[in-house]
Amino acid sequence: MSQNPFLVPYSTPHQTAPFDKITNADYLPALKEGMTQGRSDVAAIVNNPAKPTFENTIVALERSGDLLGKVTSVLFNLNSAETSPELQKIVKEASPMLSEYRNDIGLNEKLFARVKAVYDQRASLKLNPESAMLLEKSYKGFARNGANLDEKGKERLRAIDKELSQLSLQFGENVLNETNEYTMPVTSEKDLAGLPDYVLEAAKATAKQKGKEGWVFTLQAPSYGPFMQYADNRELRKKLYMAYNGRSFHGDKNDNSATIQKIINLRYERANLLGYPTHADFVLEESMAGSRTKVQGFLDELVTYARPAAERQLLELTTYAKGHGFTEDKLQAWDNSYYAEKLKKEKYDLDDETLKPYFKLENVLNGAFTVANKLYGITFKERKDIPVYNPEVKTFDVFDKDGKFLAVFYGDYFPRPGKRSGAWMNDVQGQKVENGENIRPHIVNVCNFTRPTDTKPSLLTFYEVTTLFHEFGHGLHGMLANGTFESLSGTSVPRDFVELPSQVMENWCYDPEALKLFAKHYQTGEVIPNELIEKIRASQNFMAGMANLRQLRLGLIDMYYHNQKPTGETVSQVEGRVDSVANLFPHVDGVAISPAFSHIFAGGYSAGYYSYKWSEVLDADAFEFFKEKGGLDNKAAADSFRKNVLEKGGSEKPMELYKKFRGREPSPKAMLRRSGLIL
Repeated sequence: MSQNPFLVPYSTPHQTAPFDKITNADYLPALKEGMTQGRSDVAAIVNNPAKPTFENTIVALERSGDLLGKVTSVLFNLNSAETSPELQKIVKEASPMLSEYRNDIGLNEKLFARVKAVYDQRASLKLNPESAMLLEKSYKGFARNGANLDEKGKERLRAIDKELSQLSLQFGENVLNETNEYTMPVTSEKDLAGLPDYVLEAAKATAKQKGKEGWVFTLQAPSYGPFMQYADNRELRKKLYMAYNGRSFHGDKNDNSATIQKIINLRYERANLLGYPTHADFVLEESMAGSRTKVQGFLDELVTYARPAAERQLLELTTYAKGHGFTEDKLQAWDNSYYAEKLKKEKYDLDDETLKPYFKLENVLNGAFTVANKLYGITFKERKDIPVYNPEVKTFDVFDKDGKFLAVFYGDYFPRPGKRSGAWMNDVQGQKVENGENIRPHIVNVCNFTRPTDTKPSLLTFYEVTTLFHEFGHGLHGMLANGTFESLSGTSVPRDFVELPSQVMENWCYDPEALKLFAKHYQTGEVIPNELIEKIRASQNFMAGMANLRQLRLGLIDMYYHNQKPTGETVSQVEGRVDSVANLFPHVDGVAISPAFSHIFAGGYSAGYYSYKWSEVLDADAFEFFKEKGGLDNKAAADSFRKNVLEKGGSEKPMELYKKFRGREPSPKAMLRRSGLIL
């Protein structure tokens, strides 16, 4: 045990995780020791003869289980970004133990009695807002997770939580397997017509890596997306579309249909057990929206704006396609990106092939750093001596404007077989104040961008540029965190507030001043011309109605599963109901969104996917404030956003924080204007 790197003080820079020393054999012993220590911490609270106080009960509970948090943050980060069959096996063994551990604490009657005793005297404690929030969250955490149940109810809750943890892991593994196992080899050059050189070069490199002749396309985003946009061969577009949208929906070992039914049934049973009509009621009680009625109404109202715009745009796209050789009555889903890319090129003389040379990955990342510097005064300095879990990961020290150390930032940007698809932000160490020391966070951004080739560096599509800025916005929420309690720090906020910092950052990708800071031709160093910037801005709302409808479709699918008693309908039946309202393309057998909808079945967004649209209301309104008084030079807006949003985490109610930043509640009109859905 003495050799286990988790069980000795880290000797790395800033006490970062010693990824170079951690082996798979270290996890389970360290987890078990962490749980032992955590249970000992809780026992000390429960057996304290002194009467319950905020310090000896609430703060003590907040500080318990440090070692366990240290181990799980590394384990689950790696299970997403650098997994392997062996690591997946460890996580499967660990998850039910962790579920049991959490329930041992959450269902501890004596511990809850002490927490309730403090909560009942809250009016007389004169706590500051952050401490008051910790007390409220602590009490609700017990009440919302079974502390008031009888013994039979508690046992059932334990069984449900254990099964849910395993099902969620299985769901994610199945999607990863499906994504990794599929390849589409192409050996005839005529089947490659329309594909840009950068796509062909990447496909050739993939074929070489897999020991195959010709070109190989995969379901990874940098391969799938460009193929659907540019490939003239409609049959191959359909083939790749069916593979991507049929992931975990083939009735085989990776099929998630039965897993979905089990998950939604267990979530519903769990909510009922705790006194809530539905899983959505349970989740949304603690959200900014507050109720499933509010969320459903929000989504339904946005559909009334988005659908007419989407119908007009689909008609325009269909007319264009028919004028360019399309002979069928209706476009299929695998025609959408292809003809949209061509129409965009014709309308705005703009495509990714034109823009990519200006978006070298290193330049875009430096651009995000520079925007953060101009807004908040922070700086980034790359380090080579911080251990990483993969050689591709870059690390940076982050400093405040006065030179004070703020955070460690890890950037991980390319797809690998052990990395799940998509993009996300995590922390390996959270921020908190303990024993008078402000312990600074270690933040990770993980993405899946276009790899460098033998002849070109990593050149990003504009979508990838906005994705990098989005995840970096989450990163800033973590890096600038400045609270006392880790459970309220950084991104520990309601789901429908957490996307505000990330989506605010995306706006700078369309801002001329910001673009000129980093959009420089990778060969000539030429700053992106004004003409191209205007085209980017002019095309910002291109097909926005269809894009909005797609996001609303995902939110409605999520709510259909979670805002009522499970109907027993199949995945296809559920999606068919939603598609009657929020999908304009013809139905295709053999594909479905749900079996690979990891956000809601393997992530934390169940009954919360609406958050992306909800946060768009916030970010559009917030960005108007930045632009009102000087854009990047609007120090009043930047200082207020940092002080009231980025630093505060979940220490106060989200609406109160937003009003402190903006001076008023958000207006949805800014989002509708930006999307071109109203004038």
